[in-house]
Amino acid sequence: MLKPLIEKYDGYVVTEKIGYDIKVDNIPVKYVMPINRTDKAFILKFLCNVIKSFFIIIGNKPDFIISTGALAAVPLMMWTKIFRGKVIYIESFAKIYSPNISGKIAYKFADQFYVQWESMKKFYPNAICKGGIY
Repeated sequence: MLKPLIEKYDGYVVTEKIGYDIKVDNIPVKYVMPINRTDKAFILKFLCNVIKSFFIIIGNKPDFIISTGALAAVPLMMWTKIFRGKVIYIESFAKIYSPNISGKIAYKFADQFYVQWESMKKFYPNAICKGGIY
């Protein structure tokens, strides 16, 4: 759904590297490490993503990013804000009755924060609810 925006505004996709490459026509893809809080190497992987994210953001200087979460996206969102970019966060469609960690973090600084269920406004009172977005 974001493909027309990426093509119009010279964008790219950043995602976790999970064993296969993502290919969407001619849209560039950059990768960070997949992380899981229960992984014994979580801290090390998270720090690697902080560094990778820094170089992605400093090398591309995005005006804004759109994130649908995943803990690996938190450093990207934070670096974007540090370098004066805008952060748009979309809470997962699967989150109906409880927030996720990346959403709790992003809610504190996102320029726009979307939830896809009205029930999530209990956790994010200033969020924008547009129903199912993706």
